Amino acid sequence: MLGIASSSYHFEFTHCRTRPVAPAPTPEDLVILYIPAEAEWKARCASMMAAGFKQVASFNPYWEICGRTYEDPHGYRVVLQQAEWSIVERL
Repeated sequence: MLGIASSSYHFEFTHCRTRPVAPAPTPEDLVILYIPAEAEWKARCASMMAAGFKQVASFNPYWEICGRTYEDPHGYRVVLQQAEWSIVERL
């Protein structure tokens, strides 16, 4: 489980030992986390490397502008974006 104690959300990663599913990620299956403060973003990037994720080039060049993409051992990807999330940007 991943979250911040003071927030109202979290991510929970689960698996079933009796019915395993073979991972089938694509380069666009992403979890994207926006981290506006540069020092915190750098610390989170270092944490990803320390946890065993590898940094990879993003399939979509947009995520290379202000972010870094990391891949887990199954091929799933996480983008740490050093920016404030804005709905205007996404429209």
